[in-house]
Amino acid sequence: MTYLTLYPILRWACSNSSRKYLFFGSNFPYCYNYNFKCNHRFFSLLALRDGHNEVIEGTLTSNNGETIHRISPTIRKEAQSALLDYLHSTRSLPFLDAEHMSKNSPRFLKKLIENMNYETDIRRSLARFLRYNPINEFEPFFESIGLQPFEFVNFLPRGLMFLSDEDGLIDNCCILCEYGVARSNIGKIYKEAREVFRYGDGVLLLKLQDFEAIGMSKAAIGKTLSLNPKLLIGDVGKGFCKVVGKLQSLDCEYDWIEQQLFENGVYHWNQIFEALNVLCNLVCNKQELRYLVRQHPELLFDCSGKSTFLLFGFMLKFGSTKHDICSMLLNLPQIKVGKFNWNLRRAFELLCELKMDSTDVRNIIRTHFIVLGSLTLKKANSIFCNLNIGKKRLCKIIVANPLELKNWGLGAKIERLPGNKETRSRIWKVKFLSSIGFSENSKEMERALKAFRGKGEELHERFACFVRVGLTEEDATKMIKVAPQILNQSKEVIDTKITYLVSDLGYPVSSLRSFPRYMTYTTERVKLRCSMYRWLVNHNAVCPTLTLSTIISCTESCFVKKYVVKHPRGLDTWQKLKKTIYG
Repeated sequence: MTYLTLYPILRWACSNSSRKYLFFGSNFPYCYNYNFKCNHRFFSLLALRDGHNEVIEGTLTSNNGETIHRISPTIRKEAQSALLDYLHSTRSLPFLDAEHMSKNSPRFLKKLIENMNYETDIRRSLARFLRYNPINEFEPFFESIGLQPFEFVNFLPRGLMFLSDEDGLIDNCCILCEYGVARSNIGKIYKEAREVFRYGDGVLLLKLQDFEAIGMSKAAIGKTLSLNPKLLIGDVGKGFCKVVGKLQSLDCEYDWIEQQLFENGVYHWNQIFEALNVLCNLVCNKQELRYLVRQHPELLFDCSGKSTFLLFGFMLKFGSTKHDICSMLLNLPQIKVGKFNWNLRRAFELLCELKMDSTDVRNIIRTHFIVLGSLTLKKANSIFCNLNIGKKRLCKIIVANPLELKNWGLGAKIERLPGNKETRSRIWKVKFLSSIGFSENSKEMERALKAFRGKGEELHERFACFVRVGLTEEDATKMIKVAPQILNQSKEVIDTKITYLVSDLGYPVSSLRSFPRYMTYTTERVKLRCSMYRWLVNHNAVCPTLTLSTIISCTESCFVKKYVVKHPRGLDTWQKLKKTIYG
């Protein structure tokens, strides 16, 4: 055999070098060994001739010593036949079960072939091997029902090798197959509901007959059990049948019911049945109830009806009647019940945060359930800032017209209320700014007004703190134009920061003129940065002439990277100081 004769095989093997191969032919009287390179890996190809079957088995060996084999279709077919004969004739398993196991357990079959020495007739060799070496039948069985070796290794029974020793296993598998469960899906049922396969005579059949009694076809039963194997455990299936029967009485087809079930979903069917009965009592009209259930299946299937009970409980707490709840259900928007509940509770929390009178809260929630449950309100602080309004005035607006809440949902742009610009607080702020030299209606004044928080009467007292420590009114005004937010702090905080700057850090008050934003940083941040800077200066790690703004203004990561790491013990000292200062 020449290289040219083998070249097409080598080229094909190179293009598929990650797989395992078998080569066929009839003109290889001897053993040949060829080396070739593929994808930066070196392989050797060993070609053999089987005189009887004329099957040439290829062996790819990589340069790391890994040997890659593949069983030929001919050998596999013969091995499957031998395994089928053994399971059916010798072990007396039903033919269909034996056939399925032999054809759908490739890993077990491969391992079986590799562990035996066969000659020319693989079928005869394997039959002789099985005669004296009985196998653990649970391995091919578990593999044939769809389980991977790592999944079924814990299911292998101790001290047992034969399927017949496990009472009910084969019989219950056959019953499931008769009811439409695919054999490849039985493994999923075994994993999640193992006790099903230990049921005695007739137990599983009775459970399956309950499904048939409500009109389910065998195909539907098989599909449903594949999605929710736990229906076969205890009385779970009976609860399911009650729910399905009730829904079918409302002309809800089983196909629609099946669409609502999630794979591996956990459902409490008795609780769902109770929720369905409550809906039937609230909505007496059959057509309306059918429409409600089909439009909002989550009323039943979301947390097994728990969300529905929470909604009803919330409504009853605020004085809703049966008629109110029925009206709400029939007008329920296209929104999940869980989300509807969450929106209602957020609206309730907002009204409580405004310290609204409890009677007003009750009336608003009771009369505007649909509106409040349909939108997600912004947080209270966000509404206050956007409207520039206090709690009392906001309460009056909501009580006068609860529908105003629709304008304050997430994603909505909140417009300031008409006439809000001339509030008493704004008048005081404008008056104060004009008194210290701001031009009315100027950009500087508008910028300061947007930055200010708190009452206008307090601004003059805070401004006086800077004048009292030695700054001129002109200097203080310039500082406010640069950083108007420094007047958002209380008098006590302003005095504390100035005292720390002068007494502890040793800077003159005049340094605030060039760096007014010092007042916007927390005392802890200033203390940490300055303490670290002094330590670095004392250890000759940084220049001693850095300005206060340079030390404090940069981000923490920048400060650490630029200054702290310049000393070998800098990071340790930084962490110790941070722990001491921040606690």
